[in-house]
Amino acid sequence: MKKSFKLEDLDCANCAAKMEDAIAKIPGVIKVNINFMAQKMILEAGDDKFDEVLELAKKVVAKVEPDCTIIC
Repeated sequence: MKKSFKLEDLDCANCAAKMEDAIAKIPGVIKVNINFMAQKMILEAGDDKFDEVLELAKKVVAKVEPDCTIIC
């Protein structure tokens, strides 16, 4: 499954790169792309684990940049 999400209050391109690297290491992630300029994340993971992967991705985003949130 592949979905696109809006990232609210993403302030730093370096933080976006850190998030992308960390999310890519989550088991079950097939591909992730975070576009700082578009304030958008595209996440691809297996259908059976997508919700679990998304929750872990939200935790990563909050850890790297506490003010940033993933809008579902």
